[in-house]
Amino acid sequence: MTKQLSLRRRQFFAAAAAATAAGWAGPGIRRLRAADSAIRENEHFWFRLAPEGPYIDSQRDNKAFGFGDRKVFLSEDNGQTWTHSAPFPDAENITFSCLLRNGNILFATREKLFLSTDNLKTHREIVVKKRDGSDYLPHTPKNPDQPGWYFHSLDGIHTWDIDGSEILVWGNYCNVLGGPVPVNIYYSTDSGQTVKLAYSFGKNPHFQEKGTQPESYLGDSANPVICRHVHAVVFNPWERAFYACTGDINRGHGNECHWLRGVYDSRADVWDWKVIVSVNSNSRYKSGGINFVDGQLYWAADANGPKGTGEKHDRGIFRCAPSDLTDPKKHTLLFNAEFEMANMIIEDGIILAGHCAPASTYKTGIAFSPDLGKSWAQYDLAEFGPRSPVRFQPKNSDGWFRVDLRKGWIERAEVLFIKPK
Repeated sequence: MTKQLSLRRRQFFAAAAAATAAGWAGPGIRRLRAADSAIRENEHFWFRLAPEGPYIDSQRDNKAFGFGDRKVFLSEDNGQTWTHSAPFPDAENITFSCLLRNGNILFATREKLFLSTDNLKTHREIVVKKRDGSDYLPHTPKNPDQPGWYFHSLDGIHTWDIDGSEILVWGNYCNVLGGPVPVNIYYSTDSGQTVKLAYSFGKNPHFQEKGTQPESYLGDSANPVICRHVHAVVFNPWERAFYACTGDINRGHGNECHWLRGVYDSRADVWDWKVIVSVNSNSRYKSGGINFVDGQLYWAADANGPKGTGEKHDRGIFRCAPSDLTDPKKHTLLFNAEFEMANMIIEDGIILAGHCAPASTYKTGIAFSPDLGKSWAQYDLAEFGPRSPVRFQPKNSDGWFRVDLRKGWIERAEVLFIKPK
């Protein structure tokens, strides 16, 4: 393992006051408070919370998509102004959004998916298609307030270019809040106009509505592979293959933690998925934050659950050749994390990873490497309270990473922006 910088909590100070609130406010949106956009800094990066206004759910280049006050919003200057907006009564239940390369915006509530092709002037519902071309419809919940999270994601990167065409692929992180729901991997090759099932997991008896008979369980009855939810789906351009990892533990019905490798045949529009790892929870394979850099696979482990006397949780940030994933002896431990970490991004040689707050002594823990894992520092952004950083998204055109801060592990709280020095 490479040399590790001393890990320590840091005290931070405000480095700059907020920019003027002019241009931020729109109908129904409160004006920016100076304290909300105060920029702070440490040795490695500047950081700030998103200003008061629309909840900034996703970003791409100079664009940002947000929601709030029964509306959806689009900014073309990284959230400084919100020049496009539209009424959307179910805005507070938005659980997913993605800005496509051609300008389309795909966003979802708990159980419905929507597409705008004209900067939010209009939007329409998108019905997911099964592999046979028929409609894949959400179930009717016994409790209408608990429809499940069909489209919510824990990772923050969902689009890749393959031979000049953009493909959108993501899996739903679910069965934590919102009610039981089937677990799927979705994809689109036409900028969200059509969304299809790439993979459907089996029926997990543990995550079903109370009183449901087995024949009515949610999930794919033909698939014996079960899980609780999807942690990440990522494309490896060197293999032209997708990797997905799931959680969580064996609850008496089989392992829920798997790694899958999928290859997409664009000409035939078919997927070939294979399970390459299937384990219980105290394993480095219970993980997320998958990244591929120069043909190497990087990931962060959030191993937990039962362990033997004297046994340690198999945690950390690891690297290996993709072909060596199933052989732990060929893994390089880049960062020996004390706490669970399953969200991570790598861009321009910089690694950002977040602590799972309920498992950490840090309030808001961030691990940072400026040199692709050769050295590390660990920071506690304690002023934000107990928060779990998830959904790391690539830098916008101003150089800021976007990160969700979640209360506990999954309940929406604030948005954090980080800019490396």
